[in-house]
Amino acid sequence: MRKLLIVTGVLLLVHVALLFAHPKGIAGNGKPNAAHVGIVLDIGGLGDKSFNDGAWRGADSAIKLLGTNVSLIEPGEGADRESGLRLFAAEKMALVMGVGFAFSDDLTRLAKEYPQNSFAGIDFSLATDAAGNTIAPPPNLAALKFREEEGSFLVGALAALVGKSKKIGFVGGMEIPLIYKFEAGFRAGVKAVCSDCTVIAQYAGVTPEAFKNPSKGKELALSQYQQGANVIYHVSGGTGQGVFEAARITGKWAIGVDVDQYAEAPGHVLTSMVKHVDNATFNAISDVTNHSFKGGVYSLGLKEKGVDYVYDANNKAMIPDSVHTKLEQLRQDIIDGRIKVPSMR
Repeated sequence: MRKLLIVTGVLLLVHVALLFAHPKGIAGNGKPNAAHVGIVLDIGGLGDKSFNDGAWRGADSAIKLLGTNVSLIEPGEGADRESGLRLFAAEKMALVMGVGFAFSDDLTRLAKEYPQNSFAGIDFSLATDAAGNTIAPPPNLAALKFREEEGSFLVGALAALVGKSKKIGFVGGMEIPLIYKFEAGFRAGVKAVCSDCTVIAQYAGVTPEAFKNPSKGKELALSQYQQGANVIYHVSGGTGQGVFEAARITGKWAIGVDVDQYAEAPGHVLTSMVKHVDNATFNAISDVTNHSFKGGVYSLGLKEKGVDYVYDANNKAMIPDSVHTKLEQLRQDIIDGRIKVPSMR
C-alpha cells in the first residue's frame, strides 16, 4: 500500500484523504515559507538500508540545512508512481523528484505537461529514437545519472586482490541494463588485477520484486560461497540482506552497495560501493532552493564524487596498505581517462 510521509507542516490533507488509504505522517523542521519539494521513492521504500534511504538522507539534510519542506511518497505498485508524481506536480511544488529508473517515462511526460514546474530523476534512463539516438530530456527536467561502473571497477579489483580465490561472486537484483552496468564494471575491475579470475554472476529475478527478496539473496550467495567465492558483491537492494546473512553464516565477505552497509554484517562487509544518491538529492533540492536549478543530463562518476568505495576505520584492517595504494592508482587512472571502464557486459 502506498504511504505518504509529510516532512513538513500541514499540507495535502485533502489529497491524502482522497488518495491514500493508510497515510503515515512524520513531522519535520522545514520553514513555513521555504520551498516545498515532493519526492516519490523507489520500490522498497524507506528502511531498505540502501538506495531509498540514501535519497532520504539527502532530503533530510535539505530540511535541516536549507529549511526546505519535503513530502515523501512510498509507492506500492507501478501505477502509484505516476499518480504520486502527478499529485506533487498539481500542487505546484518547487521540485518533483522520482527516485529510480522506473520513473523516467513518467517524469518526461509530466515535465512536458507542467513546463513551469521543475523535475528531477535519480538514475534517470534516457529514451532513444528509432535510430538509437539519445533523446534529450525536457528543459525543466534534470536527469541525474551515475557511472556505477567506475565504482564497481574499484570494488572488483579489491575483491580480486584480497579474496584469496580465483572465484568471485556477484548477486544482482532485477535483470535490467542498469544493474548490468554494475556487473560490467565489477568484471572489468576483477580482470584488471587478476586475468585468470572468474566472476560468478547471478540475478534474483526479472521483476521489481527481485530487489526485495532476502531469501533468494541468501540462496544465491550460499551457492556462490560453496562454489569457492570468498567475496560477493551484491547490487540487489533489500535482497542483499540475504547476502549479508550468508556472509555471516560462512564467515566470508560481502560487498555492499549504494550506501555504507558495514553495519549489516560487521566484520564481513569488505567495503561498499557508495553511490551518492544523498548528495545528488541534496544538490537538486539546493539548486531549486537557490533558484539555480537547470534541466539537462548530469553524469556523476569518480571525478564528480558521485560514486566511491568505503575505506574507513571499520574496514581498514581488512584492506592492506598496498592494496589501498593500488586502488587509489586505479581511481586516478579512471579519472584521468587512462582506464575506460565498460558500462555494458
